[in-house]
Amino acid sequence: MFNIEAKIDTGAYSSSIHCDDIHLHEGMVDFRLLDDSHPDYHDHPITLPVHKIATVKSSNGTTEERIFIKTDIALGHNRYSAILSLSDRASMAYPMLIGRTFLEGRFLVDVSLAKVGDA
Repeated sequence: MFNIEAKIDTGAYSSSIHCDDIHLHEGMVDFRLLDDSHPDYHDHPITLPVHKIATVKSSNGTTEERIFIKTDIALGHNRYSAILSLSDRASMAYPMLIGRTFLEGRFLVDVSLAKVGDA
């Protein structure tokens, strides 16, 4: 997967990626990533080991149980291990959210460089 647009959110504890059709079976999870701008993997089935299942408080204040996977994220020429929750982000501007757990100890966020229109 390449060039997924992501929102950096230092207020969010965890990171997440937009997907649906999520099914658990024997320590594995099947899901479909959703991002119309990437036809190579949009709506294609993916199966990965479950890293954990945890309760997450969403941006609208509701809590829900989510499945987390462990994968690598490439930023520039570097690869980083990341833990992502599988989430329906259809109402969000970006298919991926990078939260503070991923950022901590790796990056310094300069909010003065935020893109116009990002909130």
